[in-house]
Amino acid sequence: MGKWLALSAAVVVLDQLTKYAISASLGPRAVVEVTSFFNLVLAYNRGAAFSFLAGASGWQREFFVALALLASVWIVWLLRRYPRQTLFCTALALVLGGAIGNVIDRIILGAVVDFLDFHAFGYHWPAFNVADSAITCGAALLIWDGLRPQKTRAIEPPMNADKRR
Repeated sequence: MGKWLALSAAVVVLDQLTKYAISASLGPRAVVEVTSFFNLVLAYNRGAAFSFLAGASGWQREFFVALALLASVWIVWLLRRYPRQTLFCTALALVLGGAIGNVIDRIILGAVVDFLDFHAFGYHWPAFNVADSAITCGAALLIWDGLRPQKTRAIEPPMNADKRR
C-alpha cells in the first residue's frame, strides 16, 4: 500500500507547489497567454467541478471537505483490500491525491485555486488544477479498469454449487 500512498502524496505535493507558484506569480484577473489555446490564470473556485454550487451561501465548503474526507477513507480501505490490482490502485491513488490537494485549499483558503485555462474552437473550458487533472485521470482509469476483461486466477466452483447436488 505504501507505493499507492506515495503516488497520492506526489500528486498532493505537485498540486500544492503549482498552486503556490501561480498564487505568488499572478494577481487576480491576470491572464498569461502561453499558446493560442492555453492560458495561465488565477481563479478561486468555492464550488465543485465547473463551479457547481459556487454561489451557495457557504455551507458547501464544509460539505465538500466532509465528502472528500469520507471518500479518502473509503479509497484507503480499497487500497488496503486490493493492493495487487495495479491499474485499479493507480486510479484510486490519483483520485485520493487530487481530493486531498483540493481539500487542503478548501480548509486553508475556503476555495480551490484553479489556474489551467484551455480554450479552442469557440469553447472555453473552466479553469482547473493539477488535483482536478489527477481526479479526472483516476476516474478515466477506473472506467478503463472496469471495462477490460478480468483475468481468472483459478477455476472455482460457483457459490453454492455444492448445494445444487
